[in-house]
Amino acid sequence: MQYIYLHGFASSPNSAKAQDIGDRFAQIHTKLKIPDLNAGDFSQLTITRQITQVAAEFSNDSTPVTLIGSSLGGLTAAHLGQQYLQVERLVLLAPAFGFLSHWLPKLGDEEVQRWQQEKYIMVYHYGERRKLPLSYDFVTDAAQYQEELLQRSIPTLILHGKKDEVIPIEASRDFARLRPWVELVEIPSDHALADVMEEIWQAIRLFCQLPRSCKILNSDLT
Repeated sequence: MQYIYLHGFASSPNSAKAQDIGDRFAQIHTKLKIPDLNAGDFSQLTITRQITQVAAEFSNDSTPVTLIGSSLGGLTAAHLGQQYLQVERLVLLAPAFGFLSHWLPKLGDEEVQRWQQEKYIMVYHYGERRKLPLSYDFVTDAAQYQEELLQRSIPTLILHGKKDEVIPIEASRDFARLRPWVELVEIPSDHALADVMEEIWQAIRLFCQLPRSCKILNSDLT
């Protein structure tokens, strides 16, 4: 099994969540790829580009893939699972279902219209800790990735905070309601999920049937 982690929007492989999960995989001697979805040019980010980039990470020998995606990375992972049969399992952390419908109203109609006219908007990038330009192509591209398209019955675990202030938990509830292959675990946390990483890891470990640890006991050596 190949494991790949997809970080969220305006984030990076160095995010606290990516590093925490990466460290836990390292402790059980299991490889976890964490590609940089900014691809050196955040300004031209699109979901389509992310899908193409991650698919290129898949092994050529048809090794099955488990995708772990956070927020927009979770949405991207879900569409990868729909498009590629090599993806056999999904773990989605506060997936950004309905991303545009939640994000654009916070910008306001005037700001969105200005963005469309001027082609770029300045967005705070948490990985870079500064504002970076983002093309309006991100919006036009994202509009085609609707949850209604996600109908492949792939084993899916969703972990979503009940107090999520970015993507309401109702988005995951609606998604899971009509998809019996989806297990939704509601957690008392916000969008970052930073205070429940141990609980998240245990859920991931059990769902992915990962070992508890790789410590060698003295008795094993006799």
